[in-house]
Amino acid sequence: MKNLIIKGHLSIENEKGHLMGMGKKQLLEKIKETGSIKAAATEMQISYRHAWEMIKKMNAISDAPLVIKNTGGSSGGGTVVTEEGEKLIACYIKLNAAFEEFKEQICKTI
Repeated sequence: MKNLIIKGHLSIENEKGHLMGMGKKQLLEKIKETGSIKAAATEMQISYRHAWEMIKKMNAISDAPLVIKNTGGSSGGGTVVTEEGEKLIACYIKLNAAFEEFKEQICKTI
């Protein structure tokens, strides 16, 4: 069979549930870039509430917080992706590259 395309998306889970997919990875990357949930949500064209719900779920499922929100004050607060969050982003990128390679290679053998 020629010209077959295998589609699929990587999802990282643990015993508590869905930890990260492409959308959550992008959200963490945008927070890292902007230092703000609101700015990250705006860039992704999702609501602040949706972004915050995604963060709360990731933090609840993860063994350690992935994102820490600092509330206002004179410095204006901000949001930080933790070291654990950075590690998960790197893990996702590495696994996704291998997954994409697998999909490409398996199509050549069918």
